[in-house]
Amino acid sequence: MKPLFYLNKYFKKYSGYLGLGIIFVVCSNIFAILVAPIVRTAIDSMIGNIRLYTILNVPNFDVATKIGKMALFFGGLVILSAIVKGVFMYFMRQTIIVMSRYIEYDLKNEIFQHYQKLGAHFYRKNYTGDLMNRISEDVSQVRMYLGPAIMYTINLIVLFILVISVMTSINPTITMYVLIPLPILSISIYYVSEVINKRSSVLQAKLSDITTYVQEAFSGIRVLKSFAAEPLFNKKFGEVSDEYKSLYMRLVQVNALFFPLTMMLVGISVIITIYFGGKQVIAGTFSFGNIAEYVIYVNMLTWPVASLGWVTSIIQRASASQERINHFLHQKPDDTSGETMEEFANTINFDNVSFSFDDKEVLHKLNFSIQKRQTIGIIGSTGSGKSTLASLLVGTYRPTAGSIHIDGKNLKDINLHDYRHLIGYVPQDIFLFSESIEDNIRFGTTQETDIEDIIEAAKAADVWDDINEFNKGLQTELGERGITLSGGQKQRVALARAFVRNPDILILDDSLSAVDTGTERKIKDNLKSISKNRTTILISHRVSTVEDADFILVMDDGKIIEQGSPKELMSRPSTYSDMVKAQSAVNQKV
Repeated sequence: MKPLFYLNKYFKKYSGYLGLGIIFVVCSNIFAILVAPIVRTAIDSMIGNIRLYTILNVPNFDVATKIGKMALFFGGLVILSAIVKGVFMYFMRQTIIVMSRYIEYDLKNEIFQHYQKLGAHFYRKNYTGDLMNRISEDVSQVRMYLGPAIMYTINLIVLFILVISVMTSINPTITMYVLIPLPILSISIYYVSEVINKRSSVLQAKLSDITTYVQEAFSGIRVLKSFAAEPLFNKKFGEVSDEYKSLYMRLVQVNALFFPLTMMLVGISVIITIYFGGKQVIAGTFSFGNIAEYVIYVNMLTWPVASLGWVTSIIQRASASQERINHFLHQKPDDTSGETMEEFANTINFDNVSFSFDDKEVLHKLNFSIQKRQTIGIIGSTGSGKSTLASLLVGTYRPTAGSIHIDGKNLKDINLHDYRHLIGYVPQDIFLFSESIEDNIRFGTTQETDIEDIIEAAKAADVWDDINEFNKGLQTELGERGITLSGGQKQRVALARAFVRNPDILILDDSLSAVDTGTERKIKDNLKSISKNRTTILISHRVSTVEDADFILVMDDGKIIEQGSPKELMSRPSTYSDMVKAQSAVNQKV
């Protein structure tokens, strides 16, 4: 139960629902147990009237009519009690089950919001399918504990207290005999629940594996089909599903022990009631109505006791799920607190900045400055550390050594939320949402952004003509990850998304790699006007992308091997000049 203690804050929040639910549980059970004394009174009264007729031979006594009227009267009381019980049960569900749905809603929101606060290092270590499973399947398992499990547990406790109190007040000795099987049931549940908990944890982990596998298969469906790999994936999915089925069947086998065991012990209680009750009737200290009353009480306990196994299974599975949820919720989020920053006013300085991934150094002692309204080009071969440098600029990663200063303030001391509002970032790996083109361009800006601004941004990214070719224009739905668009169109929509923000700092990470040279030239011409009043950082492996920059950094193996203006670098033998000549030669051949 320890992992489930995390949910206590929600019980406090919705204590009103829980309190009313407990009241309705008590009321419904009070009217439920009223049936037993009504039946007892009815049987004893009928037997009394029959004895009165047969033994005393009272004249003019119509026993059949008398019993019929009594049956109608007591039957009506039973029906009335059942109706009132049903009404309270309805309100019981409308409070406790509704509470569980509210907590489910809050918990999903908490997890989702926490996911968004976690840094890139978290997403590098965890699969998307596992993240999805914890916010969907695991939360659903927890909700079963918050709703049905708690409701039936409260019902069981209240019913036990009421029924056993009434039974004890009638005949403590018979009550003691009747309850003998219950400790055996409790001990059985204690041991079996341990097995259920272990198997539930393994089962939920395996379900995450299945979700991850399916998510990756569907995300890469085009690659899968192009390689005709469907049979291989079907076989693999069948193997994973068989493992899950085997684990689930092992859990079902344990759960299957509860109901037969419960029914057997309840049956023993009924036999004990009839045996010892019959002896008491012979002795004259018990009535036939009491036997019937006790049998009703025992049967009333049948479902709550039988539900112990089901409830135990729910609690154990919820505990395993909540433990998985807690593992993510306890991950430390990125620190977005710090000094507010309303604008970029002066300089970005990299002071001996180094960065490592899993003890492997990716960037080594970078030193350079970027001035406001300056266009910087960062060029290098694949794997030279350019994209990692961009991630450091955005604040996605923190330097493992050295520091980055923005206007003289250490980036780690600046409010990242404020800082990122000043940035327009187009990453190397373009991601578009399954929304309209307009929504994707508007992403990151206020909803009040004028449509004219969106159109101007699309024109600046040279994607406006492409948009107009679609029947619905800006309202064209892109599908998952922008599948409707080509690679070049995706890049240009992403560029428009960055332009429309009107950022102080514009970072383009290899954002023109999928466009042809003619389109690249148009976008670069537009960039000249866009970049006039902002700082622009162009990252690419193509010389043509950065040739118009004010200042160029040449990177190799995580280090800056050259820096200077294009003119300076071309005036002497350099790696940059070699790259210019090599790419010019390639272009001439083409």
